[in-house]
Order: sequence, then C-alpha cells, then structure tokens
Amino acid sequence: MVDDILSQVRRLDGLKNAIIGGVELEQAANAVTVRLVTDLAYSHEEYLAAYDSVRHYVPECFSLDLKISKLTPDCDMIKRRILALIGENFPALASVTEDGDVTVSKTDEGFSFEVATFSGSRADDVIRTLENSLKKTYCGTFCGKVVKKNIKAEDITVEEKVEEESFEAPARTFPVENFTPIESADAPTRALYISDFNFVSENAVVCGTVIDIQERSYTRSNGEEKPYFNITITDGTGNLRLTYFSRKKSVDKIREIKQGESIVCSCRSEVHGGMLRYTATMINYGSRPENFVPEKRKARPVPKAYHTIFPEKYVGYTQTDFFTDTTLPECFKGTSFVVFDLETTGLCTTPVAGEMDGIIEIGAYKVIDGEIREKFSTFVNPERAVPLEDRIVELTGITQEMVNSAPSYKDVLPDFVKFADGSVLVGHNAAGFDIKFIDFYCRELGYDVSTRVIDTLFLSQKLLRLSNNKLNTVAEHFGVTFNHHRAEDDALATAKIFIELIKLKKSFPDY
Repeated sequence: MVDDILSQVRRLDGLKNAIIGGVELEQAANAVTVRLVTDLAYSHEEYLAAYDSVRHYVPECFSLDLKISKLTPDCDMIKRRILALIGENFPALASVTEDGDVTVSKTDEGFSFEVATFSGSRADDVIRTLENSLKKTYCGTFCGKVVKKNIKAEDITVEEKVEEESFEAPARTFPVENFTPIESADAPTRALYISDFNFVSENAVVCGTVIDIQERSYTRSNGEEKPYFNITITDGTGNLRLTYFSRKKSVDKIREIKQGESIVCSCRSEVHGGMLRYTATMINYGSRPENFVPEKRKARPVPKAYHTIFPEKYVGYTQTDFFTDTTLPECFKGTSFVVFDLETTGLCTTPVAGEMDGIIEIGAYKVIDGEIREKFSTFVNPERAVPLEDRIVELTGITQEMVNSAPSYKDVLPDFVKFADGSVLVGHNAAGFDIKFIDFYCRELGYDVSTRVIDTLFLSQKLLRLSNNKLNTVAEHFGVTFNHHRAEDDALATAKIFIELIKLKKSFPDY
C-alpha cells in the first residue's frame, strides 16, 4: 500500500521525490496521521491533491491528518549520515574509514557519493545498504560506488599502545562521634561518605541526619503482621534511603527516632532491578564531627591518549557562509571551548527521581580562538533498552540497533574527558540537563568534570528578544540550519550560536 500511495503522490511536481516519514494510528480517536517529507516546494493545490490520494487508502471510519514537511539536505549532512551508517552496519569498514574517505556531490535528482576503502569484496553490499538507508531518510535518488584507497608502505605507521595509569579512588570516611547504643554496644569508629557508597557491600557503616522516617508493615507467610521502616539520611555529601526490618526488642526505640536526629547504621547493599538497594541491619545514635567539611574525592587523571573515539579535524562551511559579521572579539584569543550536546534514553537526570537515564549519543566541537577546529562524535551504548514509548526514536532517529553496536559509555567518556581537558564546556540548556549526565557518569568512572559551564540558553535569554529561546528558535534567528535532535548537529549549531552570542556580548559571561 505504501508504494501505491507514493506512486499517486509522486505524480505531483512538488512531491515527485516525496517519501513517507511515518504513519500513526490513534484507535481511541479513530484518527490516522500520515507524514510526508519532500525536498521541493509544493503548492496548496498539490497538498489538496495529495490529501485526496492518501484519503483513498484510509478507511472511512478514520479521520485523516496529512502533514507534509520539507527537508533539503546538503552534501555535508549526507556525508555525516553515510559515515554514521557505515559505523552502524559495517564496524570493520568503519575502523579504517576517515572523514576524507567519503565524498558527496549534488545531482539534479539527488546525490552521488563515493566511499574509498582498501578492499571491495563487500562493495555491492555496502553501497546497497547505504543507498537504501539514505532513501528512507531523505528525498531524491542516491547513487554510490566504492573506490579503492591506495596507501604506500612507507606511509603506514604503527601506533604504540599507551598504557594508562591504574587508578582506584579510596572510599572516604569520617570518624563517628557521640555514639549512643540502641541495638548494639559496639561503637563503629568510622563511617563511609554516602556519596561514595555506590557499590555492593555486606557490611558498611553510614552516619547522617534523619531527613525522613516512616513506619510501614508487611504480612509474613504465617499471617503475622510485622513493622519495618523507610529511613532517609544525609551526611552533607549525599542522601541515602534505607529499609530497616526492626527487631522486637528495639522497635519501640526506633519509633522514638525523629527528623533532625543523627544516627549511625550498619547496612548492606545489593543490586535489585538494575539499581542498588540499601538495607540497614543495625541502628544506633551517632553523628558526624562538629563543623564537618567533606574532603575532595581523589580524581582519576585525564587519559594520556584516545583509545576508542578519536577527534576529527572539523572541515565544513566557513563561518562567513552563515554570518555577515566576521570580526571576532578580542576575548576569543587564547581560549578553548568544547561545545557539546547529548541524546539520552530519557529525561531523568538524577537517581533520586528514579533510575538515571543513559547517554545514547555525544556530539562535541572544539572552538579555539573563536573558530570551530575539531569534532568529537559517537553513538553510545547505554547498556539498556531505548524506550520507544518515550518517542526517543521518533525524536532522534536513533534506534536500538544503532546503539547496540556502539561503544559503552565506560569507553567513550574517558575519551570525552581528554577532548574537553583544558577547555570550558558550553551547551544549550547544558546547566539544566546535559552536564548532569556527564557529571554523573564521569564520577562513576572516577573523573572530575567540575569545570565552568557556559549555557547558551541563558546567554540568548539575556541578549535576544525572541518568543522563546529553544535551540531551533535561536538557530533560526542567526540563520543556522541543522538537523534538530541529533547530538552532532545540535552541538555544531550551538557552537555557531555561541560564537554569534559572544560577538554580540563582546565578552564571556562571568558565571
């Protein structure tokens, strides 16, 4: 039926290259939404004709909403998509394919492209996959071929593997004071920082002020009802929620514990449903030292070399193609910024609100002396399912198959830390969203990314008078075109916007 619909729609001049972007069925409302994508201008009459053609294939009991969007890709966009497709479908080829190995040119009907590689044994398979995938995403025709990449023996260099320093951050502890027994006369001498308690343990000691304590009950198999407690404590480094199954001899004393009092708990931690669950085994009174100031956690050193994701020199349109003012403020001299963006499995930025969502794509560009010089881009395996119900696939186009073959965040983030070392981080809504993911997962790996972050969302709110300050709105204001909701494209657009905002401000923000 899809081919029949397209054969009808493509009879119209403005829709002759159209593709179906999606079909949505809402049974409760008896409604069907059909999305068409075209790369040509179309008239209102052609829209009405297309509506009639599509309406013919939709049952009369359903209403029809036909949406037509215009997408005009450029050679750079197609090239980046080809490189991504090679990475998704041909890992071995991707390992020897560089940015300069793919060339794209515009034709009257679409695009032609060449992929230079050492071997052509799978050339037909590679080209067929690339052509079919591009046709599903963009309008027009695509014709590609594999060409042989020649290399001289004297040009081959063998890089020595760089061994990184072994590192293990010691768990931080503080002395327990003012011990008063409730269940045990054995006073623990030291307690673990709550922020460091992110591992499985059978017997750990934590100490903190009670934020919340609630009594619950459960029914045993013999019908007996037993009390238990949910207790949340803080030690100034983090919060911890404990479950405590009380003993008969001490339950009344546990009930006397109030918010604001300080307790010391022996507890165990175990993985349950992909998250750590904490259970107190012994509770007594005890407190942190007076005027307790947490010591800074020892951080893993910045990697000496890249191991998984290697930055590429940025080659694209010169900035004069996009902006009329080419004069850069003096403040740019001698500066380095890394403008970044993430795509994630969801919007949860803190484990307190539920399971922390995962990173599925990182895009970053390095701006040196006011010019975009390098890029860092990769899909990331979040080691969990990409939730289709949250419209992640619809928004980003990133599927489970794409991330399954991608490197883990445990391999990607060390390279990102090296890429960002010595630079100020920049992002759009980065302070409220992206940096929280970077900080959480980097801390999990032992890295400290507590660096200055410039947020172009805040900058645009101060400097521009727009109806809203969403990335696509600010980009449109500066004439920046991009493929929204993909980290690499969003990061590049943000880098260009950042440069323009600083041109207006003529100085960097002081936050």
